[in-house]
Amino acid sequence: MKKVIGVALLLVAAVVLLVVLIHQGTAQQAQEPPAQEEMALPDSGHTLRVLGQDGQVTEMDLNQYLWGVVAAEMPASFEEEALKAQAVAARTYALNKGPTDNHPDADLCTDYACCQAWISRADAQANWGDSAIEYTNKITAAVAETGNQVILYDGQLIDAVFHSSSAAATQDAVEVWGNDVPYLQSVPSPEGSDVPNYESQVTLSAQEFQEAFLAARPEADLSGEPSTWVGEVQTTEGGSVHAVTIGGVTVTGAQARQIFGLRSASFTLTYDGSQFVFDVTGFGHGVGMSQYGADAMALEGSTYTEILQHYYTGVTVEECPAEFYPN
Repeated sequence: MKKVIGVALLLVAAVVLLVVLIHQGTAQQAQEPPAQEEMALPDSGHTLRVLGQDGQVTEMDLNQYLWGVVAAEMPASFEEEALKAQAVAARTYALNKGPTDNHPDADLCTDYACCQAWISRADAQANWGDSAIEYTNKITAAVAETGNQVILYDGQLIDAVFHSSSAAATQDAVEVWGNDVPYLQSVPSPEGSDVPNYESQVTLSAQEFQEAFLAARPEADLSGEPSTWVGEVQTTEGGSVHAVTIGGVTVTGAQARQIFGLRSASFTLTYDGSQFVFDVTGFGHGVGMSQYGADAMALEGSTYTEILQHYYTGVTVEECPAEFYPN
């Protein structure tokens, strides 16, 4: 009899345990959020001809192109308003570019040195790993929610240039490229030292410095003591180098950046008796929208329209007029 009772008790306990486990499992399932789904990217109704790295020209919807640009040009971890600002800038840049000598049969190419960087959805998602769907949807929303908006100055599409990060202020276009552009003026930019590689350093021996500069400007006189090679350094209101005289030859800060492989033209140059030291701040040409500055503004509560109107002086953000779409 005791044995029967014992077996019965064990059966009851097993049933109770099973009920508890089922309840816990059901409760856990109820607490877990549903799996995130990938948002569909709407078509814009406008087609671009895009020259890829493989040399082939592909026709793609404007929104498909923009998705790849935003994914390639700005970290998807950025604030949504910064991503929207990037989407509008990229749309404006794309519609303003058109065929060039580099790609006469295409509206744009995927070479960042010529047009804008671009990455396929598959490659971007592979880079993002576990965050693939989250980041995909953030960029899809940035493109979709800005509709057909572009940046206009006096009713015309602007050259919506942008760069990674500035040194406290952006640069006036005239200081970098020699052309005065009313909407590309120097403005304060709020990014700071938390930007990756915000401050960098390049060191060159006297021989390396000499070889690099003479390769670009062979007329320079770099004889004598290295300590005498560098003359006057002129700076802009934004804190970048406007011009520097080396071996009697004056080059712009942008030219010096290219010659010596610097991350920006915001630098100081010293000679410590054995080598030349460039201390550099920021990354990029410094003109137009700063991407890290845009993210900092978004974190502070600015909308994408406010971000764009801060970095591009005197512009409006509105629906793209029909005449600016490619035929």
